[in-house]
Amino acid sequence: MRELPVAGGTFVIVSNGFADGPAEALRPFLLDNGAHCVVDVSHPLVAEGPTGHRIVEYHADGRELRRTIDPKLRPPLSFGLDAFLPPRVERSTGWFGFNCIATARGIAERRLRRTERVVHWSVDFVPQRFGPGRLTQIYEAVDKFCCKRADARVDLSGAALEARDTEYSLTPANSAPSSVVPMGCWLDRTPTVDPTAASAKRVVFLGHLVPRMGVLTLLDALEVLRRDDPDVTAEIVGGGPLLDDVRARAALFPEGVVTVRGFVEDHREVESILAGGTVAAAPYTDDADSFTRWADPGKLKAYLGAGLPIVMTSTPPIAPQLEAAGSALLVQPDAGSVAAGLAKVLQDPSLWSSMHTASLAEVAQYDWPAVLTEALASMGFVF
Repeated sequence: MRELPVAGGTFVIVSNGFADGPAEALRPFLLDNGAHCVVDVSHPLVAEGPTGHRIVEYHADGRELRRTIDPKLRPPLSFGLDAFLPPRVERSTGWFGFNCIATARGIAERRLRRTERVVHWSVDFVPQRFGPGRLTQIYEAVDKFCCKRADARVDLSGAALEARDTEYSLTPANSAPSSVVPMGCWLDRTPTVDPTAASAKRVVFLGHLVPRMGVLTLLDALEVLRRDDPDVTAEIVGGGPLLDDVRARAALFPEGVVTVRGFVEDHREVESILAGGTVAAAPYTDDADSFTRWADPGKLKAYLGAGLPIVMTSTPPIAPQLEAAGSALLVQPDAGSVAAGLAKVLQDPSLWSSMHTASLAEVAQYDWPAVLTEALASMGFVF
């Protein structure tokens, strides 16, 4: 694979949504390493979110050129426009597509000689994404095409890479070179919890408010916890279909016990909120169809970066690793088990301290600059 310099290059990043993740980390990383321009295209992701297709050009001299194309269509109807908006994009050194529609557009741009290298960077995997039927068949055909025709492909976990290879009968001989690039975090900017935070008894939750995240289970667990310890409080960050239900449930607690922030776009504010917590919760359900079974959830790295002990279920592939590192306590996906796990950490300062230290030690390997340097080098980009 021919080496392409990052310095002086122009890069296109196409993703859906605005949450912190590899697409959002890649842009400042490229600019910090001398890129001339990064074009960041963010399409709508969820029906309850904004409908605009946002295009921002970040230039090395600090200029930011912003525009939004808003057809007023919400997902999933808007997905049909993702391959065509914006109608024209700058010529680029590299094109990073964070879903198969984004990557397919990049492959077309490469065919037109408007980009030199296309990376298919998959941020999730789930079999039968849209259930049995034509829509899933079309999606899988496009995803398989991208895995074969891109110059490189990435999955966030080994479980996702293996499952995708099996689903599409992919081998090193018939697909693009593959790698696993985990979620990271910015260790140089991430605030951490105060070593005395064990006494605060504040549970924090970050995530999209959908059933598989277990946020309603967490509220049930909080009710159980407060029967023995009424000083326990909680802070919930995230938007989604269950937001109104979560706010309604939170209103049943005494005032100030449960703070529901909704979606917070500025991830630095999210990091500050997490650093004000005592213990983080990730009570994923055990739904067999949940893509969390193949994912590397970014919120877990955010929890680790804040130095928080984590009480979580075993759904994500990284769960056993975090348990072995001493940074996570694994529980069952029911209110009683979640409550018992949280109580164990909240009531034992020694345990809290050891888990806090373990989280900071574990996250050291996931600093974004190190993760992305290694990842891009494997794709033929040089610094």
